Amino acid sequence: QVTVVESGGGSVQAGGSLTLSCTISGLSFDGYAMGWFRQAPEKEREGIACIGRSGRSTFYADSVKGRFTISKDDAKNTLYLQMNSLEPEDTAMYYCAADSIDWGLTPQYNYWGQGTQVTVSS
Repeated sequence: QVTVVESGGGSVQAGGSLTLSCTISGLSFDGYAMGWFRQAPEKEREGIACIGRSGRSTFYADSVKGRFTISKDDAKNTLYLQMNSLEPEDTAMYYCAADSIDWGLTPQYNYWGQGTQVTVSS
């Protein structure tokens, strides 16, 4: 059974930073591609960052490029999202996802967590 658990969300002022973590159990971490997604109220789920199975390739949505960094630690079975220069527009529920197929920023991953809330105030 695969379990995906996000953590690290919270409330921060604009310009601040947060680091999200996603611990995944029940799969061989280094054989899976992973992504971070977010969904604000009344908006569609948006793919913002993804990392390939090897961990060497990453891709970002234009909305977060240069501010967010995705990384993973295979030894700890943990995916990270470092978020800097946060803006009120970044307010959303943040989800991580994993799959043996590399879906990039499309929300077709097989395994999802329950999400962690990020709120950025101006």
